Amino acid sequence: MVIPAHNEAENVGPLLREIAAALGGAKAPGYEVVVVDDGSSDGTGAAAEAAGGAVPRLVVVRHPRPQGQSFATLTGVRSAQGEWIATLDGDGQNDPADIPKLLAMREASRAPGATTGPLLLAGYRKGRRDTWLKRVSSRVANGVRGRLLGDSTPDTGCGLKLFEREAFLALPHFDHMHRFLPALFLRAGGRVVSVEVGHRPRTRGTSHYGLFNRLWVGIVDMFGVLWLMHRGPRC
Repeated sequence: MVIPAHNEAENVGPLLREIAAALGGAKAPGYEVVVVDDGSSDGTGAAAEAAGGAVPRLVVVRHPRPQGQSFATLTGVRSAQGEWIATLDGDGQNDPADIPKLLAMREASRAPGATTGPLLLAGYRKGRRDTWLKRVSSRVANGVRGRLLGDSTPDTGCGLKLFEREAFLALPHFDHMHRFLPALFLRAGGRVVSVEVGHRPRTRGTSHYGLFNRLWVGIVDMFGVLWLMHRGPRC
């Protein structure tokens, strides 16, 4: 499991304890948690280490300065040892109790007769608990992105996702690419399955995203990904 986190010292400890509760506690075998402290100034990495006893294996990786969510996710995936990676945001708005739901859907999607290819399970925050401005702007952005890229995904912004480590590492990597994972998986010949998950209001800390610091880079990135889609997976 990979958690990119920037200035989330108040949230990372409770989040690790929730993950442990969802997956069977510190003695449950078979999973590790990689927290990437993306240049935080509030002691996020130390807070993660202090709560690390809740999970079987915790790895904390620190960026000396902020690199952004996409690069932090890439760092975490490279540092992880597992074959499958689950990601979730460090702000506590994704509910770790939904991770078993993604794991169950993974098994159903790998049943005999299912289409082969890299698989991405993408969380869909149908009951999103954000401000009306964020909800409306995301709805518009998802609609435009879906029409241009044809990724058939209702919610690419949800941080809760599940994918194979090697499939992710084989994708083209660029800043803000975490918003376009469904299109990139489809470009690689993969499949995307959207899974309805819960969403919670932020109760601690401050959001790092606003309307304008996502809008313009999102437009530029969208056209870049559209170019990639037309170029094909080998370019």
